[in-house]
Amino acid sequence: MAKKAISEGKETWPKGVAKPAQRALASAGYKSVDQLANAREEDLAALHGMGQKALDILRDALKQRGKTFSK
Repeated sequence: MAKKAISEGKETWPKGVAKPAQRALASAGYKSVDQLANAREEDLAALHGMGQKALDILRDALKQRGKTFSK
């Protein structure tokens, strides 16, 4: 079952991505899940506020779009 997206400002993230992770993504310049296909998972994990749960949700969201994190 697809999760609803939530918005913080102009950014839209899948449901379950906590506010600290959303702020970390915004601070790093990311505004959409699709942009994360250009990011390495290790780099996102290093962002302050980004946790494993958020990474798991974002990985699943990319997979639903036929994409993955960059290598």
